[in-house]
Amino acid sequence: MFWLSTFQAPSQILFIGIPGDGRCLFRSVILGAWLRSGKQSPTERSQKVLADELRSKVADEFIKRRADTEWFVEGDFDNYVVQMRKPHIWGGEPELLMCSHVLKTAITVYMKEKKSASLKVVSEYGQEYGKENPIRVLYHGYGHYDVLRSPVSSASSKHRWKKR
Repeated sequence: MFWLSTFQAPSQILFIGIPGDGRCLFRSVILGAWLRSGKQSPTERSQKVLADELRSKVADEFIKRRADTEWFVEGDFDNYVVQMRKPHIWGGEPELLMCSHVLKTAITVYMKEKKSASLKVVSEYGQEYGKENPIRVLYHGYGHYDVLRSPVSSASSKHRWKKR
């Protein structure tokens, strides 16, 4: 586990590392949803099952919204959806958008700025479902997502990473 320490306050923000098994986006979103609702973290096995269920629902959501989504997926739409159903295929921005629709909740994506070590919001999805208490995920810039456990106070909060 890693902690983020704010420069301005003594509070710490926890991000939970997610295994890089092709499910990291879906696992981060699922775990973020559970933590946001106050539930205890599901077991490793349950996380995989729940992530694969979310992935399947996301693929179904692509089909449901085909007219709105076909233009922004890479390559042939039908093949894209078939591939996205496989557990080892990475998800990205299109899948985050569909996750927000499936879960009917906002999802905020953060990245760590390399020079300043501060967090910044890079994407927000599902704002139509409300902006309060979104699922928060941390994108590392090379295809990997983790989950932020605690709320981040602003869109560009200054935090220092601290391994615990």
